[in-house]
Amino acid sequence: MTKYGSFPGTRPRRLRTSPAMRRMVAETRLHPADFILPAFVREGVSEPVPIAAMPGVVQHTRDSLKKAAVEALEAGISGIMLFGVPEDEKKDAVGTPGTDPDGILQVAIRDVRAEVGDELLVMSDLCLDETTDHGHCGVLDEQGRVDNDATLERYAEMAQVQADAGAHIVGPSGMMDGQIGVVRDALDQIGREDVAILAYTVKYSSAFYGPFREAVASSLKGDRKTYQQDPANVRESMRELALDLEEGADMVMVKPAGPYLDILAKVADSVDVPVAAYQISGEYAMIEGAAEKGWIDRDRAILETLTGIKRAGAQNILTYWATEVAQKLGRQ
Repeated sequence: MTKYGSFPGTRPRRLRTSPAMRRMVAETRLHPADFILPAFVREGVSEPVPIAAMPGVVQHTRDSLKKAAVEALEAGISGIMLFGVPEDEKKDAVGTPGTDPDGILQVAIRDVRAEVGDELLVMSDLCLDETTDHGHCGVLDEQGRVDNDATLERYAEMAQVQADAGAHIVGPSGMMDGQIGVVRDALDQIGREDVAILAYTVKYSSAFYGPFREAVASSLKGDRKTYQQDPANVRESMRELALDLEEGADMVMVKPAGPYLDILAKVADSVDVPVAAYQISGEYAMIEGAAEKGWIDRDRAILETLTGIKRAGAQNILTYWATEVAQKLGRQ
């Protein structure tokens, strides 16, 4: 008791007194089902290839990818998002490996579905950047600009071959105008109304994609500012959101996650469909790099960032730590 009697009468610290107390009153909880694992599979390699800029992440072989999918399933996460990396000599101006039934991504989808069936959601990146020799997310016109409508035709074909290969969910990520409507129509035309669309609705032109370019062996020269969004803009994101929902998106996503938690919260407050966020390669690399230097506590930083993303409104989080974190949560 102080000379002021019982002041302060309200003591919020009472709810922070022990791990058990803090656990009981926690407002945001991570669960293995929150997570989706992004995974890369590379054509023509006999061993997994480490990604230098993303310590602990590899370009998988077909066999190691199947093992990673099983491990993810056993950890209790919801899905695996597949990115295919074709051999360089197979890339061309229109991204032919992306629509070849025997392209590496389609082969990987079949491999993983055969391994996990319907127990783990098999999701596929629907974009051309991994398969074009110029590295852009679409077909180029004579002036070297990305041709929106010609690209949509390629996306429609990609959606169909990915569905035929066994994808439960396709993720159109190229930020072309009208991509969700075209993909939905393409899927419905082949009787695949069951395949869901996770729309990359808010995808900013970000410096944090750097390590991903190594992960997919990108051939990109220049940038993607004419189709990915300006980091300065908010209303533009909400306009994209309205359009994607109108065109038939089943789920929407914000990418990157960490630098755009304000956008994530705004999107989550505005919709009645599931909202995902992608904790991207640069976010991963910063934590791993700082932890390697001994500058931060790696495990605490990982959980803190993921909790922040979920607290901002993400129902699902794509993160390269998905399996690791789910395993730890399962042991608690």
